[in-house]
Amino acid sequence: MSGKEGSGGFRKRKHDNFPHGQRREEKENVNPSSALMTSFKSFQLELDTRHDKYERLVKLSRDITIESKRTIFLLHRFTSAPNGQEILSESEVKLDAVRWKIKQVAQELIGEDMYQFHRAISPGLQEYVEAVSFQYFIKTRSLISVEEINKQLVFTAEDREETTNMTSNSHDKQPRTWSLKVTPVDYLLGVADLTGELMRLCISSVGNGDIDTPFELSQFLRQIYDGFTFIGNTGPYEVSKKLYTLKQSLAKVENACYTLKVRGSEIPKHMLADVFSTKTELIDQEEGLS
Repeated sequence: MSGKEGSGGFRKRKHDNFPHGQRREEKENVNPSSALMTSFKSFQLELDTRHDKYERLVKLSRDITIESKRTIFLLHRFTSAPNGQEILSESEVKLDAVRWKIKQVAQELIGEDMYQFHRAISPGLQEYVEAVSFQYFIKTRSLISVEEINKQLVFTAEDREETTNMTSNSHDKQPRTWSLKVTPVDYLLGVADLTGELMRLCISSVGNGDIDTPFELSQFLRQIYDGFTFIGNTGPYEVSKKLYTLKQSLAKVENACYTLKVRGSEIPKHMLADVFSTKTELIDQEEGLS
């Protein structure tokens, strides 16, 4: 047995050679007003402030995600509502509420590097892009650009409301105009999620007797899919992951168009939605087995 080992066969730790009383005296002799302790206290305060801001941004991102999802659910009623303009007006009110949340995010990020907090706000921004692009497609049958989205996220001093967690000094230092930019990656991920909503819009349109919308959606989704295939594996990992889901949505819409073209005259209109939903389930099962 080595001389460094005790009777139990365990190696003694280095600080075990010092009595506990001596270590306690060393802690008591530390000067709290020394330059080293002052530096560590400032580091502690800075980290705590940053962590608190990160948690506030995560909460705001969750609120943005929830309100954006509610807007999407509302827009799906557009095809079955007797007055579609009322649905669009109500969705605009909901999107204004989402932008008010994004304004709070922009206020939190004043003077900060957005990319240090990007992971906290990215899910909410992606869901917002999905909601606003879905509304834009229903209005114009085209895809909104990232520049147009960022134009809507420019806030002025007249739009700003006082928040409880900011002091009067910080209000004086804030600029009169500020903005929050959606990154290209968040835009692409939001557009990829949009394809799933367009696929659901296709099925619901057929159920309501609209035969033209599926063919418009099929052409639109092919253009989006072609754009994503140009990116391929050269883009971010999250974008390449979304490509498989996008391909699934396109396949389901194309299958609906095929059924309409080949068997549309044989199946009554009120039964087409049931046929599509059954075929969609079969496609999902085949993809799960492959």
